[in-house]
Formats: sequence, structure tokens, C-alpha cells
Amino acid sequence: MRAFLDNTASGGLALMAAAALALAVANSPLAPAYFSGLQTYFGPLSVQHWINDALMAVFFLLVGMEIKREILDGQLSTWGRRILPGIAAAGGMLVPALIFVAFNWHDPKTLRGWAIPSATDIAFALGVIALLGSRVPTSLKVFLTALAIIDDLGAVAIIAVFYTGDLNGTAFGGAAVTLAVLAGMNRLGILRLLPYLVLGSVLWLLVLRSGVHATVAGVLLALTIPLRTSRGRPDDMANSPLHRLEHALHPWVTFAIVPLFGFANAGVSFAGLTVDKVTDHLTLGVALGLLVGKLVGVFGSAFLTIRLGFADVPMGAGKMQLLGVSLLCGIGFTMSLFIGMLAFANDPVLQDEVKIGILGGSLLSGLLGWAVLRVAPREIPPPPARNRREVPAA
Repeated sequence: MRAFLDNTASGGLALMAAAALALAVANSPLAPAYFSGLQTYFGPLSVQHWINDALMAVFFLLVGMEIKREILDGQLSTWGRRILPGIAAAGGMLVPALIFVAFNWHDPKTLRGWAIPSATDIAFALGVIALLGSRVPTSLKVFLTALAIIDDLGAVAIIAVFYTGDLNGTAFGGAAVTLAVLAGMNRLGILRLLPYLVLGSVLWLLVLRSGVHATVAGVLLALTIPLRTSRGRPDDMANSPLHRLEHALHPWVTFAIVPLFGFANAGVSFAGLTVDKVTDHLTLGVALGLLVGKLVGVFGSAFLTIRLGFADVPMGAGKMQLLGVSLLCGIGFTMSLFIGMLAFANDPVLQDEVKIGILGGSLLSGLLGWAVLRVAPREIPPPPARNRREVPAA
């Protein structure tokens, strides 16, 4: 877990740099080459589609493995551990969506983007926390990670259900058969990774042609990767195929794929930026959904859960620190951009408004979250209870 947090936090800093570079290039003399280069076709897909549909499938494969591992063998393996981040994640998805709908209910075209502010970017959020050092207790980092993993699970479900195009029955049926074969391999105890990866590539191609977004194939493949070894001992799980693949992919996804996605999708030209664009209902719905919706949804849900006695405050953390982390949940960069590109795939104008809203809401959430955590008093955890035996007087 510590290695995961350290790598993800460093990856968040790399993602920040990639996003800043994209904005700089998009507003420089290199802008025409930047935008035209992304639309250059290699084979059946453009550069941007290769990044968003193929490379991001590897990102979703990693996300799926993290979800599976945490549920079966990690921070979400028991109901006691799931309650606080689970309820906070649910509130953090529902309230931002409601705020977006409140701004866009009169416009059916923009209403399609209702899920954009519902996602949290764990890499970006942990990158901000990394700047604060020891001021943020590890328990809050674990809480944020668990919340983001549940959040990702909800985002994957939303993409699969609400952002699927017209289905190709033949390809969809082929994908279902391929998935069944992968599940059968797991049940039969096949532990070599190569067969899973080969069939996973076939699954990606079939899902791409089926009308379901191709990245969903990454999550489906992840669910079939075995989390056990030939020895079958719980203490040997670190050598399981899932752990080995996760550890192999994590640096590539964190330091290459996600920053590349940020560079390819965060670039927005401010040349035609007007007050009307900034105050448009789509832009405001995204920005306030992230900034206000995540704060109210995550902190409000977590506070009520703790107040009602269903869960405890993370060890060593105070309510001000929980407030700061809730603000950081408003950084919705990677997944929000991804959903935004799906919602308005053929409308560059709306895509730009979505990007402005995401950048504005995420930037304000990050700055305010950093400021609150910077000044929040550190909580001193109580000493562990000891069983003391009364000694009778002599």
C-alpha cells in the first residue's frame, strides 16, 4: 500500500506537468501542429483514439485489478472497511451529478454530460497530498484511495451503461464468448499470464467493434486474472498473476499512459475564451459539480456516517483534515475528461467548455484542499488501550 501511494502521488505530479504542458502548447504557435497531430490517422484510428481507446484500456485494466485486489484481499475486504469510503463515494457521485443536472436540465444536449463531475482523480489528489508531506496521516491517504477505487467502479459502470453506442450483436456475442473462456481459464486454475493477455487483446477488439466503449474490456479482463498461486497459501498472494501484472503495469500506466492521456486531452485554446463560455451552464455545471458537489457529497456523507456511529474518523485525522481531503476529491481530471470526451464525442465546442469546467473546478478544489490541509491541526492519536490488572494493596 505504501509503494502504491508513493508511486501514485509521484504520478499525480507527472500528470500535473503533462496537463500544464498541454495548455501551454495549445496556446502557443505550436497549437495547429498539436491539434492536427492528434487527429492524424494510423490504421483505423486517429492518434487521439489510439490513446483514449487502446492505451486507456490498459489504464482500466490496472483500475480493474486494483478494485478486485482491494475487495478480495485489501482495504475493502471487509464490510467494516467499506462503510466509510463506500458511503462517502456514493455521496460524492450523487451530489455532483445533481448539481450538474440543476444547471443543465433545460438543455437535453448538455444534460448528456451529467456524470462528468462524479469522478475523482486519485493520482492528482495524492499528488497534492504529496506536497504536504507528513501533515496528512496515512489513514486519510488510505481512505482517499479506497474512496477513489469505489468511485472508479461506479464510473466504469456508468460508462458501460450510459455511454454505449449502437450495439453490434455479432461482436458483442463474440466478446461474451471470449469473456466466458477467460472466466473458465480462471476456474480451471490456469495461472500463466500470456493466455489471458492474448485473449484479452481479442476481447478488446471485439468490444471496440461491439459499440461498448473499448476500455470496458480492460476491466472485464482484470476480473478474470487469478488472485491466487499454485500453492494456494494466503501469505503467497504477492506472487499471484494479478499482483505480478499489476506491479508490472503500474509504472507504465502512472508515468506514461495517464500523463500522455492528460497531454492529449487537456489542451484547450483560450484564444476564443469569453465570459459567456466561462459562465455557460455546461461549464458551471461541471466546475461547481466538482468543487461544491464533491465537498458536500463526500464530507457530508462521511460526517453523517461517523456521527451516526456506523464508522470512526480515520486514525490520527481530524474533521478539518477530512474536510480538506473531501475538497481534493473535487479534482476530477482523468476520469472526468474521459467521460466528457465520450459524452460530446462529435462536438468540439462542448468539449472545450467541459475542459474549462474540469480545469477550473479541479484547480480550485486542489488549491482549497491544499490550503485546508496546510492549516488543519494535526490530531494526536490516543495511546493504545492496555489491559491492566488491579494489584491488591499489601
